[in-house]
Amino acid sequence: MATKKPGQQRKFVLDESEMPTRWYNIVPDLPEPPPPPLHPGTHEPIGPDDLAGLFPADLIAQEVTTERYVDIPEEVQDVYRLWRPSPLHRAVNLERALGTPARIYYKYEGVSPAGSHKPNTAVPQAYYNAKAGITKLTTETGAGQWGTALAFASALFGLECEVWQVGGSYDAKPGRRTLIETFGGTVHRSPSRLTEAGRAYPEDHTGSLGIAISEAVEVAAQRADTNYALGSVLNHVLLHQTVIGEEALLQLAKAGEDDVDLVIGCTGGGSNFGGLCFPFLREKLAGRISPEIRAVEPASAPSLTRGEYRYDFGDTAGLTPLMKMHTLGHDFVPDPIHAGGLRYHGMAPLISHVYELGLMTATSVDQTACFEAAVQFARTEGIVPAPEPTHALAVAIQEALACKETGEEKVIVTALCGHGLLDLAAYEAFLSGRMTDSGLSDDALRSALAAVPQIG
Repeated sequence: MATKKPGQQRKFVLDESEMPTRWYNIVPDLPEPPPPPLHPGTHEPIGPDDLAGLFPADLIAQEVTTERYVDIPEEVQDVYRLWRPSPLHRAVNLERALGTPARIYYKYEGVSPAGSHKPNTAVPQAYYNAKAGITKLTTETGAGQWGTALAFASALFGLECEVWQVGGSYDAKPGRRTLIETFGGTVHRSPSRLTEAGRAYPEDHTGSLGIAISEAVEVAAQRADTNYALGSVLNHVLLHQTVIGEEALLQLAKAGEDDVDLVIGCTGGGSNFGGLCFPFLREKLAGRISPEIRAVEPASAPSLTRGEYRYDFGDTAGLTPLMKMHTLGHDFVPDPIHAGGLRYHGMAPLISHVYELGLMTATSVDQTACFEAAVQFARTEGIVPAPEPTHALAVAIQEALACKETGEEKVIVTALCGHGLLDLAAYEAFLSGRMTDSGLSDDALRSALAAVPQIG
């Protein structure tokens, strides 16, 4: 029975001894395996040697593993303990404000040193690279959460970290740049003049994650002591993030919930969504719970809801393998919305595959609706969300209001994947009435998809 009485428990926490010691790989539990990545030249499935110039052997093995669980190294667990297990909150104040019988829970990842979920994969990536003798990592970042996380993790393991930040976010979020530099990273505005990929665009271009990836990959490929690290999209990244969902399942049990009706996650490249939802999907496939799994993406970068399921490059310059994913076209440059971490042309191949299998649903939301939800959440729950998870919050609130009409006591779970204390310029734009919505026209979508390779 849903209750909103004084004294209602707000946080459900785990002891450090209850922190997951294994990452979960969903591939063995799926009805059929995902399509393999292809070599861009031969269009044949790639092998480990094709990835060896960018990633260490341990991460390549995790990328292709068919094992259900992968042990988390003790060195990684020790760093995780700085902030993990993260708390699961019940949004009691928000429920009261909405007048809903629904029970809303959010897994709060903003407690990490970087203020987001990104260290969950940055730490193991830095660890495995250092173990392999690599001395420097290059990467891209959108809003800055991933660049911050990798700079933090690199510092712990004695690595240099060079970051290309999407131009629109670099200009709008100087605080993120300073934080990356505080952790020891070097930050460039992308597109930069340092790479061929960057020089293909005007210096004042707003950039995209696809362009920034191209720049980071180009630099990493030129030096034997340097590897590339990716903050989303790839299988091993989603694998590392499953600590979120594994913890949430244990915490919901502590809250007395024996089933969940709806699990909602924001999606850009897919790491936060996969990390939260894959453990829940495992339980659903096993018949133990029965939630709907729903992805929420920006209306201006709607890869799942409007993209095509095709082989495409993960970057703009075509330096990566071809991956079967929902794509808007690797040339697509999303409008510079404030949720910079969701401005990506494609969806993680594993999430795309799960979507094609009909095991999840997806929807898109305009940014003004997201910030309406964000402000309501901040004024009730006391946390200013990062722009990215406001997409999931907007839909969670919609669903909770629907429960108000039907009387259903649904259990709704989402991941608040980061705080927005370095994104206050976005809130200023919303509160002053200057924020606008920018959708994606059919003509722009057709134009971007025209460059996608024709495979088989």
